Amino acid sequence: MKFNSMWLTRGKFALLVGITALMGSAQAQTCSPKIPNSELVKPGTLVMSTNPTLPPMQFVDSSGELKGMRVILGNEIAKRLCLKPEYVRIEFSAMVPGLQAGRWDIINTGIFWTEERAKLMQMIQYEAQAVSISVGKGNPLKITKPEDLAGRAVGVELGGFEERMLKQLDQGLRDKGLKGINVRTFDNFATAYQALRAGQTEASVSIDSTAAEYAKRGEFDRAISGLFPTPVALAIKSPALANAVVQVFNDMQKDGSYQKLMAEYGLLANKDPIKINGPTK
Repeated sequence: MKFNSMWLTRGKFALLVGITALMGSAQAQTCSPKIPNSELVKPGTLVMSTNPTLPPMQFVDSSGELKGMRVILGNEIAKRLCLKPEYVRIEFSAMVPGLQAGRWDIINTGIFWTEERAKLMQMIQYEAQAVSISVGKGNPLKITKPEDLAGRAVGVELGGFEERMLKQLDQGLRDKGLKGINVRTFDNFATAYQALRAGQTEASVSIDSTAAEYAKRGEFDRAISGLFPTPVALAIKSPALANAVVQVFNDMQKDGSYQKLMAEYGLLANKDPIKINGPTK
């Protein structure tokens, strides 16, 4: 009953967001955009890339519509900038090159902040995430710690922070004289979880919120969580757009909508003003 109530609440929240998005589109037609077209990929439009394979953060529902916390966030940012939100669904591995090539304005997919990425893009940290290990129902292999992954086939999305951390775990096991992890990469998280479901892998790596969502659905167990906690960011090429988005975040902090959205999805809200996060000195 609690599970159904949770989804009912999210359903109402999604309905409200849909109405807000429509109002936002109307507003974008009547208010002046706060970003000049010269700073945008498409006039009057905020184009965002996303890989919708991470429920409940970003996913495609049964009717083919984009849903999730990051879609709600992107719509709100666009509304406050008096722009029309537009999403490009694409694999994560293509996102940074696409941003640099001017194919979209923002990477809105929960990209993990790293020193290397902060040298390439304007990065705005707005949440924190950690990594989880999902396993089959009942955890038949009794995986409770990273060492239990020694010699196991583990699936992960190609090119992301999660793959890097899984390979770091693999090297750590080998350094201890244990068998390494058979790291198997997939185009996206949905495919990685399909491989686990089909028995092609023995575990799968994703962010905490996605692993928890699959566990709530009863599809998989979350054997390990909270690994490598790291800030998550929006990535933007244009400094002018990045500064405007920071102002949106700060306005959302002041009116409480940012904290409400983070709480809705069980995320820890930033207490300090949100800013552009460059490389540490």
